[in-house]
Amino acid sequence: MSGSRLEHFLELSRQYPWHLAPFTERLADGTRAEVWDTGVLCLEPASPGTRDIVISCGIHGNETAPIELCQRLLQQLVTGHLKCRQRLLLIFGNPAAMNAGVRELEENLNRLFSGAHARGEKTSRERQRAAALEGYVTRFFEARSGSERLHYDLHTAIRPSLHEKFAVYPFTHGAPYSRNQLAFLQAAGVNTILLSQAPTTTFSYFSAHAFGAHAFTLELGKVMPFGQNDARRLADMAHCLSALLSTPGWQPPALKLAELEVFDVSQEIIKHSADFRFSFNNDVSNFTSFEPGALLASDGEHRWYARTSGEAVVFPNAGVALGQRAALMVSPVRLGEGQLV
Repeated sequence: MSGSRLEHFLELSRQYPWHLAPFTERLADGTRAEVWDTGVLCLEPASPGTRDIVISCGIHGNETAPIELCQRLLQQLVTGHLKCRQRLLLIFGNPAAMNAGVRELEENLNRLFSGAHARGEKTSRERQRAAALEGYVTRFFEARSGSERLHYDLHTAIRPSLHEKFAVYPFTHGAPYSRNQLAFLQAAGVNTILLSQAPTTTFSYFSAHAFGAHAFTLELGKVMPFGQNDARRLADMAHCLSALLSTPGWQPPALKLAELEVFDVSQEIIKHSADFRFSFNNDVSNFTSFEPGALLASDGEHRWYARTSGEAVVFPNAGVALGQRAALMVSPVRLGEGQLV
């Protein structure tokens, strides 16, 4: 990679030219490396395996641990220390926000997919980026048929969590859950699964719904500044992603279903006005549970209460825009063998 334009790919992404001119280079093993845009790189091996894999990070610019993980992964791939044997689309989602060290510039990018970027009259950098990223994922998945399509969208949460790492499994529209993908997540250190029960405008749901991909939003710890993340905490995830990319036919160890902690969405709390308030402390951890009947939030005359024993809060954020979800309430459930394929 020495001396090539790929050597500066990440630096160019962080400096964020609005559109990076596409270019193509060959790695030493013949893999075609195509930069499609700022923060968007496609690797096409000479003889790819049967999986088409999207790995995205930095959809929120301050979620640095996944960004650093992907930087290390990319460095290994382009230097030849890790052989790429599957088609890969690597995405650094919001480089402008990454460069500014903020979650977003104008809007939450992860609420703008599945066409949400085109609704209404508002324009923003995040809306333009969401439209572009949808196009790149479409281009990548539609380049061939018959492959297994995967999308891992890597995040970190803005607050601590009683379950440090957890996955949001997008709404399947009645389809069973993937045993193999749950096994992959478990091997990668993600043993808590949150089952989404409705369509959303997240990046992972876009890939799952539009292309039948096995797609997940992966929360891998708490937001930290660049350079202050402990890479050892993501070692299992890094190992599994590396094995998936470099070893055709690689499979994770068998799923230990009884060891999964699974939650189902019980209710959404939506912010309707500037009067919105939570009834708990602002620093409450994800998966904090409440007694039935406990007041959770108020917004004018509207009230939300905990409904069942063990109901817990995830992603509480009173600072979201009006009309957006301020929190999810989730309840523990069990996945049965009949729900898996």
